[in-house]
Amino acid sequence: MASSEAPSATEYIVHHLSHLSTAKQGFIVDFSVVNVDTIFFSLLTLACTLLLLRAAARKATSGVPGKFQAAVEVLVEMVEEQSKSIVHGDRSFIAPLALTVFIWIVFMNAIDLIPVDLFPWIGHTALPFLTFGVVHIEYLRPLPTADLNGTVGMSFGVLLLMIYYGIKIKGLGGWIHELFTAPFGAHPALWIPNFGLNLIEYLAKMVSLGMRLFGNMYAGELLFFLIALLGGTWAFKADGSLLMAFGHVLAGTAWWLFHVLIVILQAFIFMMLTMVYIGQAHEGH
Repeated sequence: MASSEAPSATEYIVHHLSHLSTAKQGFIVDFSVVNVDTIFFSLLTLACTLLLLRAAARKATSGVPGKFQAAVEVLVEMVEEQSKSIVHGDRSFIAPLALTVFIWIVFMNAIDLIPVDLFPWIGHTALPFLTFGVVHIEYLRPLPTADLNGTVGMSFGVLLLMIYYGIKIKGLGGWIHELFTAPFGAHPALWIPNFGLNLIEYLAKMVSLGMRLFGNMYAGELLFFLIALLGGTWAFKADGSLLMAFGHVLAGTAWWLFHVLIVILQAFIFMMLTMVYIGQAHEGH
């Protein structure tokens, strides 16, 4: 009876890929839908990031640093060195921004290292039990960076910073002049091609920045679901299904260890491209 009610592999993956949303999405682009789980876990990890940095600042001493302070200082020095070589201008806001973005994305990506069924189980089983059935969450997808809305939202913030620094450094008139005169020249016949190319460049940077992070984390999340299905085939018997359970442990451990590198690498790439794009906004064509 229990086995007949168990979801199929497709149903299991589709269920885990469904968001806790305010409504069902009807179109490819639907701004009326809000993925509550993406917003919640994004803000939760951001709060953890800010608390971590605040704790590091409060505990900083001029003497021999502890392990925590030493680790934070290594990150700060790494970001500062990278920002010096990329951004030629005032870095008083850009370097702290890059550090915050890096740690924030690491925290968000690290949610993928938590067992894939833990948060859905909490929402589906633990919360109803603790709240006497008042709170019940059927769908819950905790990884914000595997949601294209989350990653493109962050890249849109980078786009706004690119425009802001372009106007700040060059002035509004200089920025608009560059939109219509670079890179082909200032002849009036070239204004439309120049503007179109610059508009495409801005949009391509934003989309590629968000899509790159989303694609890598979505693929990693999906692979964790597939590995989890290996363990789900074990019928708690000493038969062929036991091999699937061993495969689940071996593959899961190997992918988890490799995914730690992806978690950090994708955060580093997003941070570096953020500084590169803002650095380009400081320069003219």
